Amino acid sequence: MAESIRVSVAMATYNGEKYIKEQIESILKNLQNNDELVISDDGSNDSTLNIINSFGDKRIKLIKGPGKGIKQNFNNAIKNTKGEYIFLSDQDDIWMPDKVETVVNKFNHSDYLLIQHDAIVIDENQEIIYESFAKHRKVKTGILKNIIKNSYHGCCIAFRNELKEKILPIPENINMHDQWIGLIAELNGKTFFEDEVLIKYRRHNANNSSLNHSPFKIMIKNRLNCLLAILNWRKR
Repeated sequence: MAESIRVSVAMATYNGEKYIKEQIESILKNLQNNDELVISDDGSNDSTLNIINSFGDKRIKLIKGPGKGIKQNFNNAIKNTKGEYIFLSDQDDIWMPDKVETVVNKFNHSDYLLIQHDAIVIDENQEIIYESFAKHRKVKTGILKNIIKNSYHGCCIAFRNELKEKILPIPENINMHDQWIGLIAELNGKTFFEDEVLIKYRRHNANNSSLNHSPFKIMIKNRLNCLLAILNWRKR
């Protein structure tokens, strides 16, 4: 009988050749032999696929993305995971060597449904921008709080497999997949913010997300869409 998968990493990629090799190396160092790294690639036309394939590691499972942007690319990666614990990953960060074991140990000694850890924010040259992403963002749990100002950040998130059926499919009209995952986790169980820094979160010109606020009208629209998505989810 095949051994069950303990940890799945869900990564969404698109033209990530500049940093992806370093990121995958840091992830694989965290994984055991029967863990998996599921990479959904959304049609990269640079050397991203060649770099991924060059690892020749059986733990890497490369799948074709839907070509509908980052939210649905993550939806595809998460949908194809099989592990007991699912970690999200961007294509351009660096994981600390003890990230997975620290988080899994926290899961094993708690009933948390989702855990988010802290991160050092770095630039393209690994110069530190912020020593603590959590302090910079003033992260806190709370449904209303995280509709108004999101604390959940995908590259720092891990959750139990049982959350998959609750969060999928990720709604198309919400602003951020990680906000959705965090809010649905709070509606179904306990979430926890771990103080330990477990990744180097890289900020550069090609990031999909921003550390700055959106214009006011867009912020209001995003919050209304998020609230409507949650109300529709409750009707499922």
